[in-house]
Order: sequence, then C-alpha cells, then structure tokens
Amino acid sequence: MSCQGTHRQHLFSKIHLIVLAPDTPRIQLRLAGDKRKHNEGRVEVFYNGEWGTVCDDDFNIHSAQVVCRELGYLEAVSWSPSSKYGKGEGPIWFDNLHCTGKEKTLALCPSNGIGVSDCKHSEDVGVVCSDRRIPGFKFVNTLPNHVENMDIQVEDVRIRAILSSYRKRIPVTEGYVEVKDGGKWKQICSSDWTELNSRVICGMFGFPGERKYNARVYKKPSYWDFSVNCTGTEAHLSSCKLGQVTSVKSNGTCSGGLPVVVSCVPGRAFAPTPMTGFRKAFRQEQPLVRLRGGAIVGEGRVEVLKNGEWGTICDDNWNLLSATVVCRELGFGTAKEALSGGRLGQGMGPVHMNEVQCSGFEKSITECYFNKESLGCSHEEDAAVRCNVPAMGFQERLRLSGGRNPYEGRVEVLVERNGSLVWGTVCSEGWGTMEAMVVCRQLGLGFASSAFQETWYWPGEVSADGVVMSGVRCSGTEMSLSHCLHHGDHLTCNKGGGRNAAGVSCSETAPDLVLNPQVVEQTTYMEDRPMFMLQCAYEENCLSSTSSQAPANSYRRLLRFSSQIHNNGQSDFRPKAGRHSWVWHDCHRHYHSMEVFTVYDLFSLNGTKVAEGHKASFCLEDSECDEGIEKVYECANFGEQGITVGCWDTYRHDIDCQWIDITELKPGDYIFQIVINPNYEVPESDYTNNIMKCRCRYDGHRVWMYSCHNGSLSTETEQTFPGLLNNQVTHR
Repeated sequence: MSCQGTHRQHLFSKIHLIVLAPDTPRIQLRLAGDKRKHNEGRVEVFYNGEWGTVCDDDFNIHSAQVVCRELGYLEAVSWSPSSKYGKGEGPIWFDNLHCTGKEKTLALCPSNGIGVSDCKHSEDVGVVCSDRRIPGFKFVNTLPNHVENMDIQVEDVRIRAILSSYRKRIPVTEGYVEVKDGGKWKQICSSDWTELNSRVICGMFGFPGERKYNARVYKKPSYWDFSVNCTGTEAHLSSCKLGQVTSVKSNGTCSGGLPVVVSCVPGRAFAPTPMTGFRKAFRQEQPLVRLRGGAIVGEGRVEVLKNGEWGTICDDNWNLLSATVVCRELGFGTAKEALSGGRLGQGMGPVHMNEVQCSGFEKSITECYFNKESLGCSHEEDAAVRCNVPAMGFQERLRLSGGRNPYEGRVEVLVERNGSLVWGTVCSEGWGTMEAMVVCRQLGLGFASSAFQETWYWPGEVSADGVVMSGVRCSGTEMSLSHCLHHGDHLTCNKGGGRNAAGVSCSETAPDLVLNPQVVEQTTYMEDRPMFMLQCAYEENCLSSTSSQAPANSYRRLLRFSSQIHNNGQSDFRPKAGRHSWVWHDCHRHYHSMEVFTVYDLFSLNGTKVAEGHKASFCLEDSECDEGIEKVYECANFGEQGITVGCWDTYRHDIDCQWIDITELKPGDYIFQIVINPNYEVPESDYTNNIMKCRCRYDGHRVWMYSCHNGSLSTETEQTFPGLLNNQVTHR
C-alpha cells in the first residue's frame, strides 16, 4: 500500500476482482504477530467465525504467492517456518498446502482439508510480501457479517490537498484522506472517524502528530464502502480494522458525515514552505535518542542517552510498535521497518536497553518498559529503524546522468532560470565526499562511494552542460544539495561545466572506522630516543619542526601509544587511491596507500594546539578479526590494502611515527586527540565517531592518559573538553 500513489505509473488498469465458485470456502487473511514491517507477518486465516493459522509443512514460495496476492500485494518475497513471528492461537486451518501460485485464494489450494492438521503453533508459517500493491486491486469482503475482524486492504492511500494554499505546499500536510479501490480514488465518510485514525494516516506519511481542522464540504464525493477503525498504535493503515459498512444516501452524502479531512503536524525539519528557500533541518538541543549509521534521513541505528553516555538498544523483541515510538519522538512518522542484527552498523559503548516493550503512545522510547535484568547483548544485536518521512520532492530536483548504472553519473540539478525550470551541472571546484554524500542521500541511493571532479567519461544530457550551481559546500548532513552553502545566482566556475562537472557514485553500504579508546589509554608511555635513530621518521615528517636543527646525538621525547582501528560498518574500508598511485617509502620499506590516514594532536585546555602529531600515513591491513571472519588485506608483498568489516588494524606503540613529539612541551594538563580519515578521503557511514579524545597530564618526567573516549558521551560531558569542535567542523 505505497504512500506515493499519486506518482505511480500503473502497469495495467484492469480491476483485480476475485470471483469465486459458490462452493469455495469463504476465508479472509491477515498478517499478524511480531512484525518488523507492515507487509510481513504470521499468516492468519479467518474461517467459520474464528481466526487460526497455517502450518509450515510443505509450505513453499508458491503458497506464499497466493497469500500475498489475496492480500493485494504484487508478489511474495519470502516465507518463514517455525513461528518466526510468534505462535498464533486458535485452530490451524491449513496443513500440507500444495499451491501452484496461480490460485485466487488459499482456500483453492490442495491441502489436508480445512481444519485437518497434526501441527502445533510452533510450526505457524509467516510470509514477507512485496510492498508494491496490485494495480486495480479491489477489496471484496466475502464475510459481510464479520467486518470487524478484517484488516484493511486497498490498493493505495493518499492525502489530497483541498485548498489552493495547501496544494502549493511541500509536504502536503492537510487534505482529504482517499483510498484507491478498484482503480478509483474514494473518500471516507467522517461519521465514525476518530483522531486515532488520523494519527495512523499522518504517521504513514511521515508526520509525528495530527491536529484539528475545519471540515470543508466536498462537491461530489465518491465514498468508499467502509469506515476505518484504528487503535492509534498501528504503523500503517493495512494493520487497522475495517469499520462498519458506510451507508450513502440517495443524494450522494453519507449519513451524519462529510468526507474525512486530516491535518498533520510535520516534524521541525519538514515544516512546509514554498518550493524556494527550504529551511535547514532543525536539531534538538540535547535529545535523548538519536539515529546513527543510516544512509538517508529517518533511518539508522537507535542510540539512547543514559547517565551521560550514548548506548544502543538490543534487538530482542524489537518490533514496529517500539520503532514507531522512536520515529515519532525524532519528528518522523510511523516506522516503515524495525531492523535487527546490527543491520545498520554496530554501535559503541554500553547496550542500554533490552526486551523493549512500548504501548505505542509514549513520548519517548526511554519511557517504554525494558528488562533491566537482561544482560549479555552484544553490538551484533543492535536495533535500528527506518521511518516514514514526508514526501519533500527533493528527488525530482536532482538526477545522475551518463553513468553505467543508476548509482553513478554526472550530477544535474533542476533550477529556475528566467521563469522556467532548466537542468544544469554543478561546478566541481572543491567538490568532495561531503557533497557527494548529500547527493546520494537526496536521491535515496545510500552513501557516496566516490566524488568526481571530472566527468568526461559520463556524457550527460548536452542540453544540461551549463553550470547552474557553484561554490557548493556541505556539512554532509543536509537533506538536499540546495540546503548546502553555494553561490546562489552569482555563479563562478573557472573550470566550466560539461566534461569538468561534478559527479558521484553511490553505494547502499559504507565502512565505519572506530578507534578503541581503551587501547590508547592502556598503552601510552614516554620514550627519549636519540636523533640518529629517527632518520626515517624525520624524512616522513613525523617529528616537530624544531627537530631539523637538532644535532644527531640529541634526544627527542616521544609520547607513544597503540592505535586499534575497527571497521564497524557494512562494507570494507578501502583506500581512495588505486594501487598504481601508491607511494613507496624506501626508508620504511612499504607502500603508503593514504598519505593522511590519522592525525594526532595535543591541545591546551582552551583548545590551542601545542604539539602536532604527524600526519600519519600507514599501510592498511587486517591485524585481527572477530570470530568467524577471515583476514583479507595484508600489506606484505604489495598486497591489497584495506580493513574488512568486523576486523581491525593495529598500529603498535613501538613502530615508527606512532607518537607525538613532545620534546618542547611544558608540564601541565592537556587534551590528546586522534582523528581517523580526517580529510574524508574515504566515505563512511558515520564520521562523528572518527574522533577520539583523552585527558593528558604531563609533569616533565611522567605522563598520564585517562578518560579516553570517542563519540559516545553527551554534549554536557563533552564540555569538559573545551574549545574542541567535533571532527566535521574542525577539518574542512
């Protein structure tokens, strides 16, 4: 039941109407149980006045196909045995089903006979259906006396703006609720409509709340046959029950009502404005919940703030209800999907909540019940969400042209010029990973994998060669390229457009590097090393600038430590440069695939840099991996470089350049900072955890490193590290 129905191109307009022989058993189906999206669940059958289940014996994808199409979905995606969605109740109506996939109803598939089964509810079968609906699908209630038991099945739903002032707004927040049934859009009679129904409709379209509205008379309404009965906790209209049959008078009006109108309250990031001049996304001062590691707005791993520290939620019992509470809390609509198993990357720090159970009306996930005794969850079980977000139309104003596949190409934007809309290119001067990230997000294509400053190999539309946007600078979090800083109408681009225009390639997954702060804290020490033993390090600029005047028999004082860098993302971390352009360092006898991989610095407490770590350039390899994961990358013998998902690269404290030269440092208290991938050369799913800070005390003879952490502390805790902005601001 796609919410984008107004834009869909129908494959065919034939009404999908099931006509059954008189002797066919009359059944209705629904998807129930512990669902993680609305179009999946335990298969339940209503027959003889009672809901029951289907046994998994002999069940296959053909049977799943019949179930999904009977429910109005285009096709089945998969099926699951052994009560994956929880054990059902009541009779097991079907066992040993042998469907061909062509049957109009599950009741027509050969089986042991309706109600004949030797199964237990531990064998209840579940299915996942495609979220695309059958064009022209018409719901026919074959059990008119049991309407209150039926889930709603229509082809599509929309909010249709009424007033001209609302038609121009993006997103559409107010209008008639219309359902598409039998190929026609119909209104719903308001006589039995409640605010709980409005809450569900608004949530489906990406809005966290609803408000009262002034009813306006519709000239010639065409009413749907049924009313709607939601509890308010459903993530989607398809989970609501049918209400009573609508009685329509001879003059076309419904008894005691008008067409239903909803008025939705958007989150602050989506407050409607005219097409020009979008407001930038609003961020709460200090939220209790945040999403991390998601490619697009409204998705990510769920992290909660507890005792000043950010942590994750374990996926035990994680479902659409709890996910919807998170989505509404963050200013989105209901949850489109509740994800488990660290699907959007693994977090850091503690696992704060497990076995979460929400009623659906909580203002925050932190108000929901959870099992405080249940321990032992790992980050492999981190819960995540995909939320419904408003249709802002951003995707229509940007395209990739000339690429070999839909995930790459020259960036072309739609702008207004002299009263008409024209496509043009983006100037590639200064174009980098952050800008590419925004393009991929805006198009719903995931993360950036590369940013290109030349696109001669991707001939785009010739009519769009001209530059229409220049000076683009993004922080990487914007929803649209138009939200980034740019020159506006005052274009300047010495390179010109065409073959020199900006381009991107996108990927559904990305790596995520995280430094282990405990290893730094446990391995820090000082060493006084003679200058004649530091010749290679001097050649690679690993010493402070004063070392150039130091005599060979003098000593340098080095603050040494180990770095253990984990890849917690969803794809391998690979250097940007190809093997052909790696640099051989003769002194250290290895290739450098990234000249700037990490930066080490010491700051005074007011944020002034007092000792500069060398701009570290390492070879990248898998030192160790989590259990069950094999090493892939090795530097020796000109091997492939990178860090595999689930592996880490360790730079031991005793190798060259794994230090800060503190020879001239005065005794005192300092902040020690490490930044990984500081120039954003390689795209990652989350840059906020690329920075690690420690408190450091030096008395001239000894050094103490303590309170090491990366992005898991709250803003208030961060204030004990004054003057240090986060990675995204510091290194542009």
